[in-house]
Amino acid sequence: MIDILIRSLENHDIISEAERAQLRAVLDKEKEVEPDEDIVKQGSRPLVSTVLTAGFAARYKLTAEGSRQITALHVPGDFVDLHAFMLKTMDHGIVALSTCRIVTVDHTDLLTLSHTAPHLTRLFWLKTLVDGAVHREWIVAMGRRSKRAHLAHLICELFVRLRAVGLTEGNGFHFPLSQGEMADVLGLSLVHMNRTIQGLRRDGLISWTNQTIEILKWDELAAIADFDETYLSLSVEPR
Repeated sequence: MIDILIRSLENHDIISEAERAQLRAVLDKEKEVEPDEDIVKQGSRPLVSTVLTAGFAARYKLTAEGSRQITALHVPGDFVDLHAFMLKTMDHGIVALSTCRIVTVDHTDLLTLSHTAPHLTRLFWLKTLVDGAVHREWIVAMGRRSKRAHLAHLICELFVRLRAVGLTEGNGFHFPLSQGEMADVLGLSLVHMNRTIQGLRRDGLISWTNQTIEILKWDELAAIADFDETYLSLSVEPR
């Protein structure tokens, strides 16, 4: 159940057998979460951090009027709330967007690992840094890219992140989110969201059917998105 986390970490550096054993020793509480169920509630003080092992989840904030803005999408292999170990009180929520499987690690075990496994600790730190890099790209997309380019960038990003953990098939990937949920990601009305998707379809750049997105013209889609995967730090080197 933690192989997906190890695969994710191995996109950045080599993981030793001893480190694999340390991870297996602390990540042993697996459970299933239903769609629309909070994995972590806003305002809570978690005593564990959570790894997503299957499904899609989202980080979100609610406005005073009750509108939801999704601020991050999480794929298998992601530590969805590692920062809760240090922040203590959650200022946002994490929700399952599909049926998800998760495993948790007690914060007491993370504290022990921070002393006994410095290399793993650095890789966990890198994961939070990559989260920050993704946030920066989303802010740029939200503020400076057209909605067409914003959606194109998100599709390219998700494809690369899922490919890194072996969850793509050819140029496609399973994507169970509804157009309404995607509207919460891009900050659009449902009507505008549908028009944006249809535009990419009409131009032959993507196919989006039966909860599967296939990229038909990668070079053109990446050019529209101005996509450069450097911010995902998917290079294996000493950390």
